[in-house]
Amino acid sequence: MKPPILIIITSTIILGTMIVLFSSHWLMIWIGFEMNMLAIIPILMKKFNPRAMEASTKYFLTQATASMLLMLGIIINLLHSGHWTVSMIPNPIASTVITIALAMKLGLSPFHFWVPEVTQGVPLSSGMILLTWQKIAPLSVLYQISPSINPNLLVAMAATSVLVGGWGGLNQTQLRKILAYSSIAHMGWMAAIMVYNPTLMILNLTIYIMMTLGTFMLFMYNLSTTTLSLSHTWNKLPLIASLILALMLSLGGLPPLSGFIPKWMIIQELTKNDMIVMPMFMAITALLNLYFYMRLAYATALTMFPSANNTKMKWQFESMKKMIFLPPLIVASTMLLPLTPMLSIMD
Repeated sequence: MKPPILIIITSTIILGTMIVLFSSHWLMIWIGFEMNMLAIIPILMKKFNPRAMEASTKYFLTQATASMLLMLGIIINLLHSGHWTVSMIPNPIASTVITIALAMKLGLSPFHFWVPEVTQGVPLSSGMILLTWQKIAPLSVLYQISPSINPNLLVAMAATSVLVGGWGGLNQTQLRKILAYSSIAHMGWMAAIMVYNPTLMILNLTIYIMMTLGTFMLFMYNLSTTTLSLSHTWNKLPLIASLILALMLSLGGLPPLSGFIPKWMIIQELTKNDMIVMPMFMAITALLNLYFYMRLAYATALTMFPSANNTKMKWQFESMKKMIFLPPLIVASTMLLPLTPMLSIMD
């Protein structure tokens, strides 16, 4: 893709999300979503092949359906309240339809089927945008309407998302699919806390975006898309292998690392709200996620896979990619735990 075209498309994606973030008018929010959706499709099809074409089509169809439902919810709300302002939604039907539309855009279960398929069909850089930037706009709208969302609906979607995110990634060998299922599980954690403490959702989103960006950048630096290609890292880039180990454990939410902060605070907040079963269920299903992260970490950093003698030599070309944001992202994704008291004061 030529640089001027890429700049125009990228700025449209950014502008679409910004319009959603800063609007207090439902029609402008809908227009922002549409701009964002139409501009991301060329990014998904950067490497033009049948798989990317299929992935982009699936993405377009699900997002268009979600936009249609969102507009339906907005119109029902308009008929009942008489205004376009984003505020309390008095009508339960409008609230439910809008929540379902945003859940489809996010890939929350049971509308999650497109996420692994689309992520697997597009290049790593496009998958990175899809699983990080594209989550910001729908979550910001959910944040704004959180007082009028039906808690039972959102908690049910959150529970199934966490379960699907853990269960689906178990037998995967493709890194993009693993990260897609991880994204579904993280979205489940965010949806669970949305009604009770929306600020915690923003904290979770920030840490999730940093961890996912770091992981994708390491995979792009390695040019690896499968567990097998990742398992050759120990020989060529031992430092990168150990960084992938740390990031995987952080994504799984193990204590001394940053990924533990949102899980800890969400479980604490849910128990404060007299919910015992839900956080216990989420903590148990998080173990499923931890299992497949551990498997990746094991394949990358802790074993030497059986291989022919010539693969033990440094035969691959050196990566010429400049990843300037990688060091700060890795530090932020692993070492933020001491800041927890400050973060808990903020919410």
